Amino acid sequence: MTKKFVGAHVSASGGVYNAPLHAKEIGAKAFALFTKNQRQWVAKPLDEETIEKFQEALAASGVLPKHILPHDSYLINLGHPEAEKLEKSRMAFIDELERCDALGLDKLNFHPGSHLVKLTKKQKEDTALLQEIEERCLDVIAESINLALDATQNVKAVIENTAGQGSNLGYKFEHLAYIIERVEDKSRVGVCIDTCHMFTAGYDIRTKEAYERTWSAFGEIVGFEYLSGMHINDSKPPLGSRVDRHHSLGQGEIGLDAFKFIMNDARMDDIPLILETIDETLWQEEIKLLYSFENR
Repeated sequence: MTKKFVGAHVSASGGVYNAPLHAKEIGAKAFALFTKNQRQWVAKPLDEETIEKFQEALAASGVLPKHILPHDSYLINLGHPEAEKLEKSRMAFIDELERCDALGLDKLNFHPGSHLVKLTKKQKEDTALLQEIEERCLDVIAESINLALDATQNVKAVIENTAGQGSNLGYKFEHLAYIIERVEDKSRVGVCIDTCHMFTAGYDIRTKEAYERTWSAFGEIVGFEYLSGMHINDSKPPLGSRVDRHHSLGQGEIGLDAFKFIMNDARMDDIPLILETIDETLWQEEIKLLYSFENR
């Protein structure tokens, strides 16, 4: 009996109830979805019929709600430096949490946020200045999460690590730990680790030694009790490039060994392991490939 739950970020086009059907078609035991159009701020509320159809499709798919990792809109920036835009992001995030709750889902995955400060090359090399700018933004992100959790119930806010492209925060394990430390309700915060983002942020997982070293650091700095899901992606850019470009498994800079390690690592049992690789026609094959690595 497998203890791993692998799937992909499937389309919910035409209605959220289509997502479980697409997951079933590719043999997924987990999946991710957007509960609304991710490129629009506002969506009409989920009606009773839509929720019922989703629950029916989910039951038919055999996927458990705890193995679903919905993703919020890419427009949301919980660390936005402008008050009006920050408020807009916070309201949208609360709406996303409420939509997950309405569907009976217990997690919402999101990118922490960006400080949007334009820095010169010299400023980027000023460690103290960079830390000050990042911590100011991380404080705003933590406050945003606290406000959202206070306004909602049941759903866990799952922070995704980033590649550190542009001014995106969350590329260091220390960033994730900093936010979690400031979240008041620790039972409603978690982390999703994206393997591509991890790798391009500078955390190597290609060899057994590097893999153990990276995850040991995660355990010490963040804590495995917060690991609530993973995005399983190879990477087009090299280690430490701080560029977010996914690749199909085994076709990028990470290679297949890291994914073999994950599939045989008990610390990744019973959480959604979600493919966001670039060729969705390969997802069914990639799911089978990952399961073939178990117990090897």
